[in-house]
Amino acid sequence: MNEDQFKGKWNQVKGKFKQEFADVTDDDLMYTEGKSDELLGRLQEKTGKTKEQLKDMIDKW
Repeated sequence: MNEDQFKGKWNQVKGKFKQEFADVTDDDLMYTEGKSDELLGRLQEKTGKTKEQLKDMIDKW
């Protein structure tokens, strides 16, 4: 998934992340352009998933 695809999908999946992972907060989900790696790293810490697993989850949602 490239940066543009990630950006386009991101708003659609924020709520699903919060539903599935109670530790994920709105602050964790703040995404700014060019920060997808930082965001994925933060989500990795909160969820215990790999970046690839997270990208796959985002793609499926």
